[in-house]
Amino acid sequence: MRLYHNPRCSKSRQAVALLHEAGFEFEEYRYLSNGVHVDDIELISSIPNIIRKKDVVGDVDVKNIKQNSIKELLLEQPKCMERPVLVHNNQAVLGRPPEAILEFLQNQ
Repeated sequence: MRLYHNPRCSKSRQAVALLHEAGFEFEEYRYLSNGVHVDDIELISSIPNIIRKKDVVGDVDVKNIKQNSIKELLLEQPKCMERPVLVHNNQAVLGRPPEAILEFLQNQ
């Protein structure tokens, strides 16, 4: 279980706290320094609203972007990924709100 985490993001910190409180073991993955893991790019790029429009650098039409372009964008600009994201059992969920991660895990 891998949690894409940005320690400066309050929602991301909340997700970490919720997972610890619930007793889950997980990898706290620092995607800003490590980038998006190649094993997860397909799953993450398919999450609706995964791109943080305000963090995209350059002339990118985010409204009309296709999944292949989302993959490229996330690999090139990991900062533009919405967070937190949990990847578990070949599925991924966006933790907005962070409680969505616990709901996802309860339904596994």
